[in-house]
Amino acid sequence: MRGFRVPTRRQVLALTASAFAAASFPLSLARASEGARRHGMSIFGELKYPPDFAHFDYVNPQAPKGGTFSQIGPTAAYNASFYTFDTLNGYILKGNAPQGLNLLFDTLMVRAFDEPDALYGLVAESVGISDDGNRLTFRLRDGARFHDGTPLTAEDAAFSFMLLKEKGHPLIAQNVKEMASAEAADERTLVVTLTGKQTRDLALFIAGTLPVFSKAFYTEHDFANASLTPPLGSGPYKVGDFRAGRFVAYARVADYWGQDLPVNRGQWNFDTVRFEYFRDRTAQFEAFKAGGYLFREEFTSKTWATEYDFPAVKDGRVKLLTLPDDTPSGAQGWFLNTRRAKFQDIRVREAIGLAFDFAWTNRNLFYDLYKRTESYFENSPMKATGEPDADELALLEPWRGEVPDAVFGPAVTPPESDGSGQDRALLRRAAALLDEAGWKIVDGARRNAAGEAFSIEFLDNDPMVERLVAPLAKNLRLLGIEARSRQIDSSQYQLRRDNYDFDVVMQRYSLSLTPGIEVRSYWSSDFAKIPGGRNLSGISSPAIDALIERVIAAPTREAQIVAARALDRVLRAGHYWVPQWHKNVHNLAFWDKFAWPETKPAYDRGVLATWWAAGTEDR
Repeated sequence: MRGFRVPTRRQVLALTASAFAAASFPLSLARASEGARRHGMSIFGELKYPPDFAHFDYVNPQAPKGGTFSQIGPTAAYNASFYTFDTLNGYILKGNAPQGLNLLFDTLMVRAFDEPDALYGLVAESVGISDDGNRLTFRLRDGARFHDGTPLTAEDAAFSFMLLKEKGHPLIAQNVKEMASAEAADERTLVVTLTGKQTRDLALFIAGTLPVFSKAFYTEHDFANASLTPPLGSGPYKVGDFRAGRFVAYARVADYWGQDLPVNRGQWNFDTVRFEYFRDRTAQFEAFKAGGYLFREEFTSKTWATEYDFPAVKDGRVKLLTLPDDTPSGAQGWFLNTRRAKFQDIRVREAIGLAFDFAWTNRNLFYDLYKRTESYFENSPMKATGEPDADELALLEPWRGEVPDAVFGPAVTPPESDGSGQDRALLRRAAALLDEAGWKIVDGARRNAAGEAFSIEFLDNDPMVERLVAPLAKNLRLLGIEARSRQIDSSQYQLRRDNYDFDVVMQRYSLSLTPGIEVRSYWSSDFAKIPGGRNLSGISSPAIDALIERVIAAPTREAQIVAARALDRVLRAGHYWVPQWHKNVHNLAFWDKFAWPETKPAYDRGVLATWWAAGTEDR
């Protein structure tokens, strides 16, 4: 299953920024007094942890330090768009950066993964919000410092935030466009001013996502260049040994300034965290079996069902563990690029979806381990079901006539196929839709009025994806569409994705429990035009744009759920993708060298942050 879950405390490109969204206690952020400084922020409701909390409940505060943790670079099958790296700057569009760079940099605040959307102070010991919500005042901790011993000051934070706005990856720069300024009032006081046009969760996006760089380092080094010069950080790890495209190791900072803070106690326990890179997944798996790296989350059902019977598993040297995944399963599928004329007719897009026999794929390729994905908000209360209720209709009615009529009926779901691999009834429906859209069979091929043949290329950089595409491509060819799977090298694939130079790509996006401004990057008109973005389908709809803003600005969790369900209905009725499959567990395999807390964080895998090396307890 293709994944986009990052099991670390901060996301390099803010891919789950919504979890950091809006209010610090029952009052919203916008109503908080600037004088009422708080130790944490949450979007809805009270914070779980009081100001004097000692540690998060899901850690072992006595966890020993030492040992090594290693895994493959891409953290999930189909997760990354590349299997190599050529830069150590993960905050710009240029180049391919390795996993783990977020371990180098501290942020103002960090997530608590047993709450849906809470942040607590790391570099910032407190935050105050002006009455109008347009001014954030962070008080930085005394003693914060970079790895070279220089103090981390408000000036560094102000410099970092403005640098990211001006030169950062487009996904970051777009999200912070309503940050008017970031300034140091004194060495420990950072003042961030917003334009007044911001969504309410921008404050928490800034606090919990943006890294604090060393101003001195990036005055000497050009931030805009892809570079293999190890950056100067302030977090629990620094760059150790590495070889571009092969591996990168991060070394624990023994005198890390923040290691005894409540938000860090019991975490970041391994002396070395290492990511290994391989050109293909067969080599990855064989290396794991030989002990070439120590930990693996298995995303390929066939491998999990049939290949974990090698000697090290049988004699107990390799352990298998299945953990629940309580986070939304998100949106996984083949995304159709509507920037291309052939995909702009909704009937064409629906016909392509009808050609996918999930029941056959699940039985023959996945050992019936998966469920069919139906919603962009799968496995969450935000998934639309049945007919829209009165509250949803109130949001949808203004768009009647501008959105598909199906929006106002039962939520659009993929049809149940008969499992034959070639469901004749569904293929007949698909053929009729293609005929209606003007793609007729001429000389055995689908052609439009201009005589152009209909072709579809499924683009990927992983050879194993071809077996997933093949059954769908076969049915598309039965419909008269020339369908093929094409694998290209990782660098070329990344470039083509960044520039939307594809027909169809496969991806999974995992949304948070409290969606925020990042939903714009998935589906809004503005992000359809930004290179390197996540709106792969090129969705551009005023109705969807308006509903996105409803989701972001919802005053209560209940209102947000209503808005998300309405948005889900419009997205699903647009047939912008062919939804695939999901599962609600983590399938883990690891060499018997680890120990872990009794309690798993509800909303994160928790492995890298909270596990430790077994055998170090008695040191």
